[in-house]
Formats: sequence, C-alpha cells, structure tokens
Amino acid sequence: MEENNTPEAVQEETAPDSSTPTMTFEELPDALRAACERAGWDRLMPVQEKALPFVMNDKDVMVQARTGSGKTGAFVLPLLHKLDPSKAECQALVMVPTRELAQQVAQEARMLAGDDGINVVAVYGGVGYKAQLDAFREGAQLVVGTPGRILDHLVRRSLSLDSLKVIIFDEADRMLSVGFYPDMIEVKRYLPRRLEGSYMFSATFPQSVLRLAEEFMVKPEFLSLSSDETNVSAIAHQFVEVQAMGKERKLLKLIELENPASAIIFCNTKRNVEFIAAVLSQFGFDAEGLTSDLTQNKREQLMARIKEGKLRFLVATDVAARGIDIPELSHVFMMEPPEDPESYVHRAGRTGRAGATGTAITLVDVIQKMELERIATRFKITFEEIKDPTEEDVAAIIEERLTALLEKKFRKLTPLQRERASRFLPLVEKYASDADSMGLIAMLLDELYQYTLHGKPAEPVSTGQPKRDRADREQPREDKPKKSRPRKRKPRNGGGQQDSEGGSRDRSPRNRQDSPAEERAEPRRERREAPKEPRREKSEAPKEPRREPATRSEAESGESGGEAKPRPRRRRPRRRRR
Repeated sequence: MEENNTPEAVQEETAPDSSTPTMTFEELPDALRAACERAGWDRLMPVQEKALPFVMNDKDVMVQARTGSGKTGAFVLPLLHKLDPSKAECQALVMVPTRELAQQVAQEARMLAGDDGINVVAVYGGVGYKAQLDAFREGAQLVVGTPGRILDHLVRRSLSLDSLKVIIFDEADRMLSVGFYPDMIEVKRYLPRRLEGSYMFSATFPQSVLRLAEEFMVKPEFLSLSSDETNVSAIAHQFVEVQAMGKERKLLKLIELENPASAIIFCNTKRNVEFIAAVLSQFGFDAEGLTSDLTQNKREQLMARIKEGKLRFLVATDVAARGIDIPELSHVFMMEPPEDPESYVHRAGRTGRAGATGTAITLVDVIQKMELERIATRFKITFEEIKDPTEEDVAAIIEERLTALLEKKFRKLTPLQRERASRFLPLVEKYASDADSMGLIAMLLDELYQYTLHGKPAEPVSTGQPKRDRADREQPREDKPKKSRPRKRKPRNGGGQQDSEGGSRDRSPRNRQDSPAEERAEPRRERREAPKEPRREKSEAPKEPRREPATRSEAESGESGGEAKPRPRRRRPRRRRR
C-alpha cells in the first residue's frame, strides 16, 4: 500500500486506454510548447495527453483524475490557445471549491500565460471586494473563483459573462460537498446560451456529479485516468492511520471533510456502536445505533427512516447490518478492520450500487494496518492512504461553507434590512477586539452551522418540478379570496345583528357552524334572564323547542293539561341543556 510518486510510476498507473486519442508534447502548438517550457515541463502528464484533444476540439469532457495528476495544466493550456488578449472581458470561467485551490489555479495559469497579455484574477469569499473589483476594471480574460463569490459579482454587475467561451468545473465532487450547488445553478442563469466547451474534473463521479454534468454539459465524453477507477461505478477504498485512542475524534473530522449525504459506520462490537452513536449525536449529527438487541419493530422503524432520508448516519455491527440495502449510500466508514476478512467486502459493498460511486474509509492503527494489508492481498484490493485530518483542515472547510452561506444570505437582504443589520457593526467591532467576547461570536456561528449545514449537502435535482410547484401555489391564491373571505367576515360582522333581527337566520345550519362560540353563549343568557314560566311552557312542546311564540299562546289559553304536571316538565329541559 505504499505509494510510488515517481513520474514513471504515475505514468504506468494512470496510463489510459490506447484507443482514446492522445496529444504528445511535440504535437503541441508552438505557443503552448513555449508555455510548458516556462513552467519547466519537458513532457505532458497522462491526464494532459488524454484531455487536450477533446478540449482543443471544443468537445465537452468529464475527466476523472486524482489531485496532483496535472489536471490544472490539462485545461489551462488549451485556454491560452482560445483566449483573445485584445478583449478585456471574461472569456473563461473556472469554478473551484476553496480559496486555496483558486489561488493555486490562478498562480499556475499566470505562470503558463507569461507575457501573453492574458490577465488572471482569483475571486473568493471571506475577503474584501476592492482588489477583485480593480482587477475586473483592468480586464480579466480568465476568472478563477468559488461559486458563491462569483455569483456575488454577477449580482453586483461587476462581472459580465456575455463574452464567455469556456466554463470549467475543477474538483466538482468537493464543490457539491461544500454545498455550492445552489450557487452554481444561479450562476447558470448568467451564462450565454452557447459556449465553445464545458469541462469537468473530479476525483469521483457519484450520481450527484453526473446530474450536475447534465445541467451544464452537452453530450460529454468520459475519461478515467486511474486504473483502479475505470468507470463511474467503482468504489474508492481508502484508509487513514490514526492513534488507537481517540478514533471517534478522527471520525468526526472525516465526516466534516467528506460531508456525505448518508453513511453507515461499522463497528466490531455492540458497545462501540452505542459509544460512536452517542458521540455523533452529542456533536450534532443525526445518528442512530443498530445492534442485534433491537426488536424487529424498532429495527424496521430505523431502516425506514434512513431509506426515506430522515436519518443520515447509521452505526451498526456486521450482524445487525445484514440485509440492509440503502439506495445512493455515498460512504462507508469502518472504525477498525472486520474480524472476518470477508466481511470487508460486504461492508464496502453497501456503497457504490446501481452504477453509483462509493467511498469506503477504514480507520486503522499500526497493528490494524497489517490486517488491512492481508485483506488487500487476499481480495486484490488497492487501498489509498489519505491524510490524517487536522483541526486546520476542518476549520478551512467550515470557513468555506459558512462564508458561502453568509454571503448568500446577505445577497438576499433588502436595503432596509441591510440598514437594520448595520446597527450591530459597533457591537461586532467591540466583540472582535476582546478575546473573551469573541467566544460569543463563535457561539453564534456554531449555532448557525449546526442548524443549517449539519445536514445533507444540496445536490442536483430536477429543474422542472419546482416550477410546477410554484404554478400550483399561484392558482389557489387567485381563487381563494373570492370564496373564503365572505365566509370568514359574515360571522364576525353580522352575527350580533342576526340575533337581534330574528331567529330564522340564527337557526340556519350555516350560522351555527360558522360561529360556534356565539351559540354557546346564547343558552347561558337564557338561563340567567328568562323567567321560569316560559321554560315550563316550552317543555310542553318538546318536539318544537324553537317555536317559542306558539308555546306561549298555549300557556295563556289556560288548558288544564298544561298546569297538571309543572314540576316534572321543568326538570327535563334543565338536564338536556346541560
């Protein structure tokens, strides 16, 4: 599992299929060959050889390549051939997930461009706008930035994409993981109808990335530059070496960095399942533990929740996880290698189903690393060792997500709302100048992050469904006032008048249903104010209790039948009224 990073090893490992057209260093145009020499390149990397023929010929292409494989040069070199230095307008747009990557891509593009007159500007959130606005005024043919800040400039009209020729998505899977999908869709509204080309580079191509490609690209070709990931349905087998103690902390960092839509976390014992589930829940993640001790009813409820997307993380043992089939499960985490080597295949096989890409990450210490090597040898699995995540790595990705979220919220504020928010600027400055008070700001940001971003990342969805929903909501709004307002106003405004005018309106079923409170009040007034004789006479005609004038006339006639039984007839209506 040791990695060989020599150029020969990279060439051998990522050597693509010979049937795909390639472009060698000698076949490059003179200007591009000179750019390579400025960068110190004497030959092209495999990803550059395979991608250049597509990009140079204006064909949309999706390239699966790892970080550090030379993919930046694969799209920057063709841009130097396409861009017109005489036009001080944005002609190429590169969207990246982080500010560090934006700076890196911009720096490499400047190095390759040299003195060709192509201006490159990097735009990202968390910094002021002045330097970026000045760069736009000078004219930037190539803009590299995060989707959130690019959208800010488009809304401010400080950036125009009317002359755009090419759009590039670098590390598309990470952009979706950060949560930039809504901003990317908003940026799409500002794109010209016709582009010369759209290019997407990503380490993995899960279904969400493929749906993103459908949004922006036209019949793209797919190139895979990794021998162990020859198609989009492959599973990436990774491991990270950590200390035996504190694995749960490393798991939290991995989840923050990977930001999976849903995942299963495997443990070897029921005790670890309960412990890990408790840690995740206390940290703010939506997690539940699944062990063999659960009743069948509880188990079915738990499985229904995760399949419906109501539960994000499931912590389980191998025995408890038998028969689990979760669609579009993006990640599997293993707190340690399984005791039975064959169980690893079953664990990892929970993800990467139905043509999707999955990731299986195992946390190992020094001894467990040897167990993983035996699994790799037995089942011929190639494991990739990933970097042990640090607090700085997690802080950087959280900063990107929060910055994108806050800038998005600020964009939607009206002028009056911004004026209202400006009242707190002195308080913010006061808190920022005091180390103890800064904890209050951190608490508010943490609360916002937990409430808003500790959930499934936004992913591409059908664009037609929201429009239909809006149309459905608009129709009732037009019809509703005509039908519902008279019903609500009549009881409130006319209920008292109807009581005074007569009994015909008050006794109608509609009035009794619309104003139940008024009906309950009327009998109480009759019990207090009505004399005893009308009550007694009313009881003489129980079949017509509402025709009081008729009963009074019968009482005044002096019939003996009405005076014979006054007391028993007086008690019955009291019991009925109560």
